[in-house]
Amino acid sequence: MSYSLTLGALAFFLAVIWGTPLIRLLKNQQMGKRIRLEGPQSHQVKAGTPTMGGILIILPVVFITLGLNLANLLGFTLIGESVLVPVLALLSFGALGLLDDIAGVRRRRGDAQGLLARSKFPLQLVLAAILALLMYFRLNVHSIALPTVPQRIDIDGLWIALAVFMIVASANAVNMTDGLDGLAGSIAAVCYIAYGVIAYLQGQVWLAAICLSIVGAIFAFLWFNAYPAQLFMGDVGSMALGATLAVVALMTGQWLLLPIIGLPFVAETLSVILQVTTAKFSRRFLGRDIRPFKMAPLHHHFELAGWSETHVTQRFFIVGLISAMFGIALALL
Repeated sequence: MSYSLTLGALAFFLAVIWGTPLIRLLKNQQMGKRIRLEGPQSHQVKAGTPTMGGILIILPVVFITLGLNLANLLGFTLIGESVLVPVLALLSFGALGLLDDIAGVRRRRGDAQGLLARSKFPLQLVLAAILALLMYFRLNVHSIALPTVPQRIDIDGLWIALAVFMIVASANAVNMTDGLDGLAGSIAAVCYIAYGVIAYLQGQVWLAAICLSIVGAIFAFLWFNAYPAQLFMGDVGSMALGATLAVVALMTGQWLLLPIIGLPFVAETLSVILQVTTAKFSRRFLGRDIRPFKMAPLHHHFELAGWSETHVTQRFFIVGLISAMFGIALALL
């Protein structure tokens, strides 16, 4: 664990020292965030804040992980291949998120959209399928761990479909949560700490090291993303962190606990689904627009209910911390 904690601290320092130059570069390239017109009006003051801050997280983690595992990678060992899968998740979904961010910045319409869903979703499925197949065939990962059950249950081919679903769902869940200063980053850090502990207790020290390296880099990002944010994560960060979190959960076998450990992400996603579904059906069958929330995702609902942005972030963080603690407890049963 001392090795993993040291890597986390190293990732923080490597990331935080180039945060200011990255912000300056993004400003010079006019990579400012467009704010949705239909979002809370209080957020309009954030327009122009540099986005794509997820680069600050991804690059240090990739360099540290690949550098320290070079011998394993060159020797094509199981550890080397295992390390490569979460790194590939970070890079592939980060690259897709980067394209989305660039499209959003360059789009001239006022809706702040990036890539259209019909373009982005199929690409997410393809990337998730590649990651799932690598884990299934190369790492021989295709089981599920259940609390109080000593032996893992092998679900064979069904695992691939579930893995693809989890990776895509997790990537989009973190992406939906990334709407307030410090929100997505702080909750993601808690989730990675939880799975770092689980991986360490399983003896997967290298996986625990990756998790805590990501935590250190996230903390460096939060240094600049704390309210009022100087830098936004962007899709390059949120999609990469979400997809990699699912990959880590799948590799520990404790992926059934991901909805518990990442409870705030699940709540944010369900709020969007409920909001859209209810509005669509009420308009069709009742002739009027009925919505369960003032605005979705859920953090905007609480903002419009009178909570300040920092209150929403801190309270969601507390919920995330408690749910992660409960998830770890279940993993120990």
